[in-house]
Amino acid sequence: MFDKIVKIWKIRDLRNNILFVLLMLAIFRLFAHIPVPGVNLAALRDIFSSNQFLGLLNVFSGGSMDNFSIVMMGIAPYITSSIIFQLLGMIVPKLEEMQKEESGRQTINTWTRLATVPLAFIQAYGMITLLRSSGVGVMDNVGFLDLFIIIITVTAGTVFLMWIGELISEKKIGNGISLLIFAGIIASLPTAVQRVVFSFDQSQLFVLLGFVFIALVTVVGIVIINEGQRNIPVQYARQIRGSRAFGGTSTHLPLRVNTAGVIPIIFAISVIVFPSMIAQFFVSSKFAILANISRWTISFLENQFFYGLVYFLLVVGFTYFYTEIVFKPDQIAEDLQKQGGFIPGIRPGRHTGEYLQGISRRILLTGSLFLGLIAILPLVMKYFTGMQSLAIGGTSMLIVVSVVIETVKQIEAQISMRDYDGV
Repeated sequence: MFDKIVKIWKIRDLRNNILFVLLMLAIFRLFAHIPVPGVNLAALRDIFSSNQFLGLLNVFSGGSMDNFSIVMMGIAPYITSSIIFQLLGMIVPKLEEMQKEESGRQTINTWTRLATVPLAFIQAYGMITLLRSSGVGVMDNVGFLDLFIIIITVTAGTVFLMWIGELISEKKIGNGISLLIFAGIIASLPTAVQRVVFSFDQSQLFVLLGFVFIALVTVVGIVIINEGQRNIPVQYARQIRGSRAFGGTSTHLPLRVNTAGVIPIIFAISVIVFPSMIAQFFVSSKFAILANISRWTISFLENQFFYGLVYFLLVVGFTYFYTEIVFKPDQIAEDLQKQGGFIPGIRPGRHTGEYLQGISRRILLTGSLFLGLIAILPLVMKYFTGMQSLAIGGTSMLIVVSVVIETVKQIEAQISMRDYDGV
């Protein structure tokens, strides 16, 4: 490991790229500590520490929402915009065709950036309205003009982070958006450790050791599931062209256990948070039925058991849903047939597609259940220990481990590429 770090440092452009990424992350954390004026930060942090929904949103904002910084929305609107265009690609045939071409993908990326601006504006307004209606004095002395300026500032902060994320991605040292979320999670660790140290009691020693053990097991499980794959053997037919023979080789087609990554959790959070946010606006409605429905919705989602059950089922369901979007067995079967490849014992064409679809759905069951358990891990730990401050954030750990693996792979790929250049 030390030799690899030395090798990275000796490669000038790779070293400069890593230093650039670290500088961008430092700038992000600097902006994340600049709060907008007129906000009661103490009351705000109390809300985020006691509200499961807002805590999850804070994770995907990069940890910048709980202090109401000028980049409080993080890159959440950009993620929402990306999800919208991915779903539209399933519905609109023209977008589906554009996704297959490089120029079309660039156009869709441009539309995604443009759609991020109004989404950031709307989400910022909704979040501020939700916090102002919380009744705990988060934003008491903010007028209409001040509110408009805050929303514009927060929207600009999202666009700024989107730009930083794309600059990081261009350096090929990991995905920029994922690294921003990663930086926000890591930045919260010192505060969490400090809280545990100051509130430590000898009677909690075995509980702490249990948390450490479960955290290690969770990390190992994330690595195994994230890297796990089913190798489907593929044989290429031998072809004779003139006096030369081509093909006749054997290889494999990897099917990942967790094809969707952390996307299903993001989908589930968006769905489960939306009813609660909307219900907040109608709690004080003049219509008794609407007010009662809003209160029932809020109380239902505040129940830890029902919240965890719905959250788990949504994550499992969205894992299958997103895999259906990105995994195209019929197209893979068609490409194999065109290249003269086939799976031993399976007829080419439609039968190969059906075989790949069946294998994918079976191994996906393990990946979806694991993602669901990771998502509700904090609730499970809180139920058995009764300690909110030590609840392990399974989603945060999944993001951290996934980002580290992806970044290490990209750095190793760049090192290997330069080794080949030397040869």
